[in-house]
Amino acid sequence: MRTDLQAAGRTYRVRTYGCQMNVHDSERLSGLLEAAGYTAAPEGADADVVVLNTCAVRENADNRLYGNLGHLRPVKDAHPGMQIAVGGCLAQKDRGEIVRRAPWVDVVFGTHNVGSLPALLERARHNAEAQVEIAEALEVFPSTLPAKRDSAYSGWVSISVGCNNTCTFCIVPALRGREKDRRPGEILAEVQALVDQGVLEVTLLGQNVNAYGVEFRDRGAFADLLRATGRIDGLERIRFTSPHPREFTDDVIEAMAETPAVCHQLHMPLQSGSDDVLRRMRRGYRQDRYLGIIDRVRAAMPDAAITTDVIVGFPGETEADFEQTLEVVRQARFASAFTFQYSKRPGTPAAEMAEQLPKEVVQERYLRLTALQDEISLAANRAQVGRTVELLVAAGEGSKDARTGRMSGRARDGRLVHFTATDGGADGDVRPGDVVETVVTRAAPHHLVADGPLLSHRRTRAGDAHEAGTRPTTPGVLLGMPQVGVPAPLAPAGGCG
Repeated sequence: MRTDLQAAGRTYRVRTYGCQMNVHDSERLSGLLEAAGYTAAPEGADADVVVLNTCAVRENADNRLYGNLGHLRPVKDAHPGMQIAVGGCLAQKDRGEIVRRAPWVDVVFGTHNVGSLPALLERARHNAEAQVEIAEALEVFPSTLPAKRDSAYSGWVSISVGCNNTCTFCIVPALRGREKDRRPGEILAEVQALVDQGVLEVTLLGQNVNAYGVEFRDRGAFADLLRATGRIDGLERIRFTSPHPREFTDDVIEAMAETPAVCHQLHMPLQSGSDDVLRRMRRGYRQDRYLGIIDRVRAAMPDAAITTDVIVGFPGETEADFEQTLEVVRQARFASAFTFQYSKRPGTPAAEMAEQLPKEVVQERYLRLTALQDEISLAANRAQVGRTVELLVAAGEGSKDARTGRMSGRARDGRLVHFTATDGGADGDVRPGDVVETVVTRAAPHHLVADGPLLSHRRTRAGDAHEAGTRPTTPGVLLGMPQVGVPAPLAPAGGCG
C-alpha cells in the first residue's frame, strides 16, 4: 500500500467500543492508517485524526457516541485540519444521521467499509465535505487488510464475520451481515506470521465462531481448523469466542481435548435457562441440549473452565422462567458469567414484544443471579488453591502493583491470577509476555492470588518485544496465496474467497 503524502506527519487515535470483533477491527484500522503514512498520537496529545469505532449492542450506545462527539467538537474547533471519523455497528445503523446530528464529523463508514478509511479521509480533506460510505454486505472476507496489534504476546484472528442467526434480542446480523467465512490457508498464514513475531497466544474470532465452514458447506471445518492451528510450531495457546450452542458439535470437543495448544476454556452463552424464553429468543436449542454440551465438555476435559452470558428480564420472562435459569446456573457450575439486564435495542423483534418487564423486577432478579454466580465462582476458585498454574503475564493486568508487588497473568483456563513477582533465582525481571509457574494461595470470586515464590520463569520473545515497545503487525494475507500448511481436507474446492 502506498504512503499518502498528505497523511505524512499526521497523527491518529482509534477509540474502541464494544466486542472483541470491534477490538480487532480497530487493530486493522490502525494498520491501514499507518500503511497510509499516519503515526499513532503520543499519549496525552491531540490527534489529527480521531476514529470512533462504535457498538450498537451495548445500552445507551447512541448517547455515548453523541456525547463523545460533543466533547470532540471544541477540540476540533481549536485544531484546524483535525478530522473525526465514525465507524462500526452504530455507523452502519445510523448512516447519514450521524452527520446530520454532528455536522463536524468528516467520515462515516460501515462495518463492511473498514478498508476505505484512508481514502475517505483524503477525499473529505480534498472535497471539504463529509464522506459517508456504507456497504450492505461483504463480497469476500477482507483478508488483505493490515493490522497493528495491541499486544506483543497475544493476538485476535478473525475466521469469519457476520451471523446467520436471528436471535430476537440481537441487532448484529442486520449490521454485520450474513456470515462470510475466511479461507483456512489465510487464517493459518496469519497465525504463522504472528508466531514468527513472538506471539504465544491467539484467539479465533467470529460472531458465531463454531459455525465456521457453513459458507463452504463443511460442518467439520472448525474442528479441523483448531487441529491445524495447533500444529503451528511455537504457538502455545489457542482460544476461541464466541460459539453458539445450536452449532456446537462433539468433533469440536474432541479437537479441544486432543490438541495440546487449545486451552481448556469455553465461553458458551446460555442467555436463559427457560425453554419458553429460549424459544422467544429464537436461540435454536433448549435447556437439555445446553446442559448436555456442558456434561460432554467436562467428561472430555474435567479441568475445563466454562463461562457464559445470561440475559435477565427478557420480555415475558416469568418468575418460573427465571427460576429455571437459576437452576441451570446451579447445574452448570460456571467459572464466571457475564450477566445483563435486558434493555430494548431499536430494530430488534424483542423491542416490539409485549410484556416488557418493569425495571425494578429485572434489577431484583439480576441481583439474585449475580449473588448465586458469585457463590459458585468463589467455590470453583477455592478448589484451585494449592494447584500449580502456568501464567502468561499480561500487560495492563501484568503491570506491577506498587503497593503489593504483585503482577497479573492468565492461566491456561482463562482465570485471572495476581502473583508475587519474585522468581527465586530466575533470570531477570518478569515482564508482560513472559511465562511463569506458581502455586495458588488464595481465592476470590473473580480472581486468584499466588503469593509464594515462582516455581519457574521463562523469558520469551514476546516479553522481549513488550520490553522494547514493539508490537506485531500483519500486512494482510493476499487472496489466492498458497495454502500454507493446510492439510487437504481443510481446504475445500474453491475455498470461500
